[in-house]
Amino acid sequence: MDKSTIIVRKATLDDAATIAQAVAMAIGDEGALRNYCGDDYTVVLTAIAHREHTQYSWQYALIAECDGSPAGAIVGYDGADLYPLREGTFATLREIIGRVPTIVDETEAGEYYLDSVGVLPQFRGIGVGRALVAALCDKAFTEGHERVGLIVDQENPHAEKLYTSLGFQRVDTKSFFGHKMWHLQLKR
Repeated sequence: MDKSTIIVRKATLDDAATIAQAVAMAIGDEGALRNYCGDDYTVVLTAIAHREHTQYSWQYALIAECDGSPAGAIVGYDGADLYPLREGTFATLREIIGRVPTIVDETEAGEYYLDSVGVLPQFRGIGVGRALVAALCDKAFTEGHERVGLIVDQENPHAEKLYTSLGFQRVDTKSFFGHKMWHLQLKR
C-alpha cells in the first residue's frame, strides 16, 4: 500500500472504536490503561469516544483511511478546554467504573493539544501517522491557533523523530502516567 491511498477525514460517531484503539495505543502502558479505565479499558475508551465533550470524543478526532479501511486516528483540542473535556471524560469513568483517577495536566491554554495518535499495526510504516499529525496541525492553524503541543515518552525516540521531522521542538519536560515525557510544540 502506498501513501497516495491515505485519506484523512473528520471522525463520525461510528468511529468511536477506532478512536479508542488509537488512544489505547497512544497510552501504550497496559498498567496505566487499567489504572485509568479499569480492566475493560477498550469498552471504557469507546464509551468516552462515543460521547460529546470528552477528551477523546469523536468530535475532536480525525480518522485516516487506507483503501476505505480505518488505519488510525488522532485526537486534539484547544488546551484551554482541558478541564471541561476532562470533566466529561471523568463523568463517563465514574458512571462505568465508579472512580476517577488522579491525573496531572498534560496541556495548557495557549496550545492546541495533540492528545493521542495511533496507527493500526497493519498500516504502520506507510505514512499514516505523519498524515494524521500533519492534518491535525493544519486544522489547528486553520482555526487560528498559534501553537500545537504534545507530549511524547522520552523512551520513544521513534515517535519523537516523527514529530521533530514535522517541525516540533522540545520546550519542556513533564511526567505523565509515571513516564518522563518531552513536551514538544510546533509554532505556526
